[in-house]
Amino acid sequence: MTRKSSAAVTLLALSCFARPQSGLAQTGTQTGAPLTIAPPSSAAVQAYTIPVAQEATLTDAQKIALIKQNIKYVFVLFQENRSFDFYFGSYPGANGLFSQPAAQTPGFVQTLVNTDGTLTTISPFRIPLSVTSLANAPTGTIVAPAGSTVPIYPADTDSVNHSHTAYQTKIDLQPNGTTLNDGYATTEEGVTVTNGKPSKNPTLAQKQMGELVMGYIDCNTAPVMWNYADRGVLFDNFHQTVLSASTPNALAMIAGQSGETQWVKHPQQSTMAYGKSVSGNGVPVVSDGDPYWGSQLDIYGSGQPSMAAAANPEINLTFATLPLSFMGSNILQTVSTDKQPLTDLTDVEKDIMEIAGTGVKPTNWGWYQQGYDHEVTDASTTATHADYIAHHNAPQYFGYVSNNPAVSSHMHGLGDFFTSVQNQSLPSTGGVFYLRGGYNNLQGLTPQDPNPALRTVFYGNDDHPGYSDVQISSSLLAQEVNAITSSPYWSQSAIIITYDETDGLYDHAPEVVRSFDPYGDALDQGPRIPNIVMSPYGVVHGVAHEADEHSSIIKFINALYGLTPLADLPDEAAARVKGQATFGQPYLGPADDVVPNVGNLLVAFDNNRLTGAAQPLPASFYTLAPSFYAIPQLNNTGCSTLHITPTDTGLPNPVPADFNPRPSSDPGTPTAGTWTP
Repeated sequence: MTRKSSAAVTLLALSCFARPQSGLAQTGTQTGAPLTIAPPSSAAVQAYTIPVAQEATLTDAQKIALIKQNIKYVFVLFQENRSFDFYFGSYPGANGLFSQPAAQTPGFVQTLVNTDGTLTTISPFRIPLSVTSLANAPTGTIVAPAGSTVPIYPADTDSVNHSHTAYQTKIDLQPNGTTLNDGYATTEEGVTVTNGKPSKNPTLAQKQMGELVMGYIDCNTAPVMWNYADRGVLFDNFHQTVLSASTPNALAMIAGQSGETQWVKHPQQSTMAYGKSVSGNGVPVVSDGDPYWGSQLDIYGSGQPSMAAAANPEINLTFATLPLSFMGSNILQTVSTDKQPLTDLTDVEKDIMEIAGTGVKPTNWGWYQQGYDHEVTDASTTATHADYIAHHNAPQYFGYVSNNPAVSSHMHGLGDFFTSVQNQSLPSTGGVFYLRGGYNNLQGLTPQDPNPALRTVFYGNDDHPGYSDVQISSSLLAQEVNAITSSPYWSQSAIIITYDETDGLYDHAPEVVRSFDPYGDALDQGPRIPNIVMSPYGVVHGVAHEADEHSSIIKFINALYGLTPLADLPDEAAARVKGQATFGQPYLGPADDVVPNVGNLLVAFDNNRLTGAAQPLPASFYTLAPSFYAIPQLNNTGCSTLHITPTDTGLPNPVPADFNPRPSSDPGTPTAGTWTP
């Protein structure tokens, strides 16, 4: 891929980066059906599975009406940094790594540079639990000395490069709008290859990072995730919104964008005006800068958790979000207590009047993020915020949330969620509740990792590589789901398990790039991420193929609570029109309307259960016994326990001979005898 230098791109010349309309018709799926039923698994799952052919017929309007009658609570379990192929590349029935021949799988064979500068290739491989000596080891298999075992432990992996710049070369966007997805390995190595010659020789650690980006896991390492996919609906065409890191996609979860409309309205606030930065400033947001609110620059006394080191935060964000829409008919009263209305509300003045005039009642909501306030892991009664990751908290970036006590009260610590559910103190009228983990875990869990030094590194629970453990993170999901299913809320709930972005891990499905940033780099949208929907009224054992992204969750919430789409609010709509006129880009802004080929998740709900032709699913169907998610989960034999056969079964597993899943945390090549299993 060829990238233009910043000097060659001006704001007025961005029309040349507009995506051809025809490209938006791509879906990346292999079937025309919006949903299929996966191959048979256990008898317990099959007992609740309703074949698609036996489903009652409903229009979208009829289905939405029934969903509104039956569902009041939406719980979004919002995790970090995993690609779809990393978790579900070998899931039966999904568009995975082995659903088509390798030659038809973008990026399946990629160039990798050896430490001596010679070229080799790498293909996706399952990260093994351990490797022992084999009499006739296939090429590329790690071989330990006779009689010994090399533990690998795939639940703990280093984080790979997921910057906005790195994503550009990883997907390898072509002039015709297609993505080859073949730049993952060399980008991770920090090497470019021209005419067969590498720009430099990578170190062993750099090469191992280039290998790591191509690894994936299955139901033995992640039985909780595969269990939920098996019992709910797995979306195999759900993409991260922004081709960048966590913060932009956290923002997209509540806004459907990361600031394109603010850029259009205020070019002086663009990333180009501020200059490229890895930690803050400028819109659209494409980095992980901390929020303005709570930073050293926050002079208004917002009361947000202090980010003492955040001297270069993002600017105050002022575009429309769901928290604005959630104010409903009370919005004029709610915004009246904003401490700085001139800076916080000017960009959404018309949006506010539109929302006020709809007569829609306010929607209850809560953002529960670990470490935001006092947690059980704090040694004293004072909140330490030790587990808190400010750049994962989307609402905190907006002045009309953080700078208004009446609105910022909707942000909580994760422990507060469990207390609220246990005390049954969530609003009886329902609402939308987002759950996020952090650097530690509230349960006091310890990784299974046999290296004692690493057990103090990978104990986070939000699934972010580099500090979280896959099994600890999915144990949190199980406890969150169990809390919901054991409460009165379950009978009227929809649970969405989803992610922000891929961490830069390989995914083969083509991206559909529709917008570009002020530098001309691809902006929206990015690679696939996991997304699972479960509900008493949900489809069982389904794989949804519709094209989706974070705005799809917003579309579902809009439909459920009767909210005006963010894209249709007057200030956002006017900015979109100006974006087309100024930059030649028709889709700058929220994608919960107007943007074609963005689904709404309705396919996850079973028509028969909604109409009463079939019984709602009992809480017991999704409730997991603690022994299921105790570490090691199912003793790392989840596939046989779940009766699921991954699609790579019987195929060669080309694990690189020098593979190390943690090159920066534990340098070198794993060898026998280093750790005590």
